[in-house]
Amino acid sequence: MEFEVTPWEVKGVVDYDKLIKEFGTAPLTEELLEKTKELTKSELPLYFRRKFFFSHRDYDLVLKDYEEGRGFFLYTGRGPSGPMHIGHIVPFFATKWLQEKFGVNLYIQITDDEKFLFKPNLTFEDTKRWAYENILDIIAVGFDPDKTFIFQDSEFTKIYEMAIPIAKKVTYSMARAVFGFNEQSKIGMIFYPAIQAAPTFFEKRRSLIPAAIDQDPYWRIQRDFAESLGYYKAAALHSKFVPGLISLGGKMSASKPETAIYLTDDPEEAGRKIWKYALTGGRATAKEQREKGGQPEKCVVFKWLEIFFEEDDKALLERYHACKNGELLCGECKRYLIGKVQNFLKEHQKKREEAKKLVEKFKYTGKLAREQWDKAIPEPLRG
Repeated sequence: MEFEVTPWEVKGVVDYDKLIKEFGTAPLTEELLEKTKELTKSELPLYFRRKFFFSHRDYDLVLKDYEEGRGFFLYTGRGPSGPMHIGHIVPFFATKWLQEKFGVNLYIQITDDEKFLFKPNLTFEDTKRWAYENILDIIAVGFDPDKTFIFQDSEFTKIYEMAIPIAKKVTYSMARAVFGFNEQSKIGMIFYPAIQAAPTFFEKRRSLIPAAIDQDPYWRIQRDFAESLGYYKAAALHSKFVPGLISLGGKMSASKPETAIYLTDDPEEAGRKIWKYALTGGRATAKEQREKGGQPEKCVVFKWLEIFFEEDDKALLERYHACKNGELLCGECKRYLIGKVQNFLKEHQKKREEAKKLVEKFKYTGKLAREQWDKAIPEPLRG
């Protein structure tokens, strides 16, 4: 079956090797991962060890910049169209690790304008309301408030001033080729890529964007003109998609509640969802599974453990072989995952409540926030 990956929709079973070729990115190699370990003097988190992040643009140059003292900064974001689920939050945990280990600034763009433009069923008030709710989930990850600036496009209007010279560099034919715009596309949609490119110019060094690979087209456009404005081409680390509960090959969808575990789900309800809907690689009967073994490579339960919920490599490998050898039944594995997910949700929701006291610091009063609200637009972007 053919698949489709755009910034707004992911369809079908994604072939990541094919996607690297189609998007023109590079595989995230063992050599680059070893270099990351060397520079951070740390063991890699499971997101990198297990190749959840699998592709990149210029990550080798980011590491070189860091090693040679030029540094870099991080930029990522969230489109607030509804509640966040586990698939949304995993790349933020990887971003937190990068911030901690490299000691760099991070800018998080909350694109309430984009979601209003691209989602016909949402009002602007809807996207602003979801922006606040999503920001609580992001703060709960544990970012450094002195090195993190979280901003909403509708509030941080300097983003528009930065977008103007960018928009002057991008022709309609360029945007149409990358995003598939047509005569029915709203003019706000056509302008929007300039807004999303703007944060890559917040500092006069290279930006590194950890995000799911469906967002890559935005950085592809930025890389066409960044150097003409006196800035670096954006670098990126691309993650795979966290699959929904009912299918291994696609992407968890917030619009299909039965496929997703939301970060605000009651832990007991989350457990019921996993028990009822989670696809396994089990056989038709327990007897057949004990004789033939299970198929963890076809199992969403095992994939979730691999991506996020089982930190211990040895324990994960033992679980894999126990399944393959028929020593482990699907019910046991589901119960194990349910316990992990419920513990995560309880801890996250506790931190989410505490985050309500920190919103002002991340958005307005923190060190990096004050710098961004106060500073002038960089000279090269004045056009």
